[in-house]
Amino acid sequence: MNAVNTDQNSFAPPAKILWRQVWGLAALLAAITFSWIAYGFYQPRILIRIGFSDLAIWLGIFQGLLGAIVEPIVGWFSDRVLGKFGSRLPLIVVGVTLAGLIFVGVSWLVETQISDGLRWVLPLLMTVWVVAMIIFRGPAIALLMSFAPTNQLPQANAILALVLAITSATSPILGLIFKQIGASMTFILGAIALLSGAVLLWRSMPRYLATGTTPKIAVLLLNKTSLTGYALPFLVGLGSGLEINLLLHLLPHRLFHAFDNLSVEYWQSGILLIAGIATLPLRSLFRRQQVTLGMGLGLLVIVICLILSFINNHIIYLALVATLGAMALGLVLTNTIPLALAMVSPSQAGFGTGLYFGGSGMGTTIFASLLVTQGEISPINGTISSLVALAIASICLYLFANPK
Repeated sequence: MNAVNTDQNSFAPPAKILWRQVWGLAALLAAITFSWIAYGFYQPRILIRIGFSDLAIWLGIFQGLLGAIVEPIVGWFSDRVLGKFGSRLPLIVVGVTLAGLIFVGVSWLVETQISDGLRWVLPLLMTVWVVAMIIFRGPAIALLMSFAPTNQLPQANAILALVLAITSATSPILGLIFKQIGASMTFILGAIALLSGAVLLWRSMPRYLATGTTPKIAVLLLNKTSLTGYALPFLVGLGSGLEINLLLHLLPHRLFHAFDNLSVEYWQSGILLIAGIATLPLRSLFRRQQVTLGMGLGLLVIVICLILSFINNHIIYLALVATLGAMALGLVLTNTIPLALAMVSPSQAGFGTGLYFGGSGMGTTIFASLLVTQGEISPINGTISSLVALAIASICLYLFANPK
């Protein structure tokens, strides 16, 4: 990728993992996940209640497309902020503040009688909230490069993956709580969670509020080669995002049909919980130089598990397949951020994470579109989609690992 990096080493990684800072970042990611769960629980309910039933179906898809565009732009801008101020925290503070204020605003609006002429305010605020979350999520994740030596990024990222998976696994229980306390209190809790997560991150890293030497900005000279290089993290994110969504949809539905005493949401939580726990033993298998292999292996095993799940309906067989798939998901999560950071120069960490998670958002959008248009993803369509996703990600991983 032909990018002129004026000083790639002006902000060198630490000599050892800064666990306090890693856990501070994990706290913010837990708050982000909690907020997304709250938003996802009430968004369709609120839109249907105010008469936007059709919009409730398509707004998430539109917001996913918007995220795929905005995420890389915000990531690139966060690198510029780092180059100017020596810290990504200003952008994180702006995003957290905006998202928290919107949460509070929505909590007030849902308790008032909105006139027909002002109904559109809520969908607009929801979309702005998504953008606000994007403003600080990618830059926050890019901080990981400052918290761990290059060759130990998978070990540090395993903590983030563990917290992310366990927080996501609480979704059914949180849904029951949200239903009891109502939309207004749920959004207030979301705002409090975001503020608390940001404060914990801020307090964990006083030494990074300002740096002695300000990293210089990498100037991008885009040509055909560089555009191809920057497309790789986006496409890997797309393939992995689509595969993860298929895994968390198809396998839980197969388990539900075989053993219908537990709803799909609880099977999803079980898979996420196993994936989170699996990150701890898996984090030492692949060093920084091997994250490409770790990601490719995880994605391959996920597809194999999806295919195997359609061979037999026995609950024990499906439980074993789901466990293997969950462990493969843990492997993917462990290598996600180190891979995104490895695919760009050190001075473009925000851009790299933005490209990867923008692609992941596009994969989620494609999955949501399949659900909307098909109603239910059939085994054959699920298998074909997973194979296509694997092919996209594998080709891009190969091109990255074997540059000409």
